[in-house]
Amino acid sequence: MASFTRRQFVRALSGAAALAALPRSGQAADYPSRPIRLVHPYGAGGAGDQIGRPWVDKMSSLLGPTFVDYIGGAGGAIGTAAVAREEPDGYSLLLGNGSTQVIIPLTSANPGYSVDDFRAIYRLISTALVFAVHPSLPAANLRELIAYAKANPGKLSYGTPGIATGNHLVGESFKQQAGALDIVHVPYRGMSQAANDLVSGQISLIIGVMSVQLKELSEAGKVRLLAVTTERRLSGAPEIPTAAESGMPDLRYEGWFGIFAPKHTDDAIIDRIAQATRLAMSDPALLASYRAQGMEPDNDSSPDKFQRIVEATSASLAPVIKSIGLSNL
Repeated sequence: MASFTRRQFVRALSGAAALAALPRSGQAADYPSRPIRLVHPYGAGGAGDQIGRPWVDKMSSLLGPTFVDYIGGAGGAIGTAAVAREEPDGYSLLLGNGSTQVIIPLTSANPGYSVDDFRAIYRLISTALVFAVHPSLPAANLRELIAYAKANPGKLSYGTPGIATGNHLVGESFKQQAGALDIVHVPYRGMSQAANDLVSGQISLIIGVMSVQLKELSEAGKVRLLAVTTERRLSGAPEIPTAAESGMPDLRYEGWFGIFAPKHTDDAIIDRIAQATRLAMSDPALLASYRAQGMEPDNDSSPDKFQRIVEATSASLAPVIKSIGLSNL
């Protein structure tokens, strides 16, 4: 049996008291009375696992037994559709992101679910995309990258983890906002190979999720990080300017992961999960673990705030998806 420090014991008691004080009614009166399942719509491992598993561990101590169920396939659509069909009772939840909740419904003719099939509960983390170039490219910022691309049409290529990813859409939005730049998109099956090809000089540019790996490559002089797509500079990499600071105020994008439930889930259950998650996100150790992976934890989310983020992501991506012919493929 795990041992507890006095501080941990007091924190657990405080958390239990805070959750017990939440109002319950109807369907939520005895929630939870059995294990909670968090569907991870990808395979085991990767960034999603590093986000979802710590949440599951916290919920197991705050709400009751909670476990991860991996249902991968179709870029996350299969697992997401599975949760959409579950009973809206709070026992089947989804670890969703901008791809599963926004991009797939906007680009796929029949993904098996729609944007409106879910209720947002809590955004766990946000991630920044970063423009990274090979050191040989004569560009120290986005302005210089644009100038070089205009002077050398068709000579630059940028790598992403695939067509219709957030990375790809940001790349196309960048080209449009900079005046229809002639830069070739090179889709990979993941960012690791794209980063390797950038380091070796096979491609000139990648648009990747800001990560510990990219920061280490930058510190080693193997890549140059030009700008991040977030509204503010990252707390873990404050030396990298934002795209807005680099003359592109409309080039903003944040990736995110968060907890979702089927759309008819009772308000009291949604609030109970959200409050438990907020309590979990007050743990400095959990916040530090997310930041150590290059993520920005959100300790001030709520169902309403998260829903507005989902809607804003959809509003910003829909035009570029339509403009490059990816709507409902």
